[in-house]
Amino acid sequence: MVISDAHKGLVKAIKETFINVSWQRCQAHFLRNILSKAPKKNAEEFRADIKALLKIQDVSLARKMKDEIFVKYEKEKKYQNSLKTLNEGFEDAFSYLANNVIHSRLRSTNCLERLNEEIRRREKVIRIFPNEKSAIRLIGAILIDINEDWITSSRIYIKM
Repeated sequence: MVISDAHKGLVKAIKETFINVSWQRCQAHFLRNILSKAPKKNAEEFRADIKALLKIQDVSLARKMKDEIFVKYEKEKKYQNSLKTLNEGFEDAFSYLANNVIHSRLRSTNCLERLNEEIRRREKVIRIFPNEKSAIRLIGAILIDINEDWITSSRIYIKM
């Protein structure tokens, strides 16, 4: 499974490059897309409903809640763009639930983005590498360290 935001060019490249691999829309980006089209004022309940929807880990329950959200807000014009975004991206955002094993960390790219930030933070300290191999050694050491943290953590990152 490949996880990304819904940038059309990126999605097209993923589907062309990773044949027979499913694509998952990052739920963090999806949430931002929906809420960016919602009104800023007096929309706390709508925001809470959308956030609650994206926490559900059963696709049939999520579909049911999505339908309830539509019934609740479809008559209010101020939510039309948000509801359209929700409807268009819903199935892609919940594709990680298609398998029988649920990997809740595969809902978003947050974990990957945090990993990239950590590599970037440590790489900036060195600034100039003498050669490519030294950069690969540093990045490899960082990845090994983070992998050990993930393996020994009480938080489950991916269920096997």
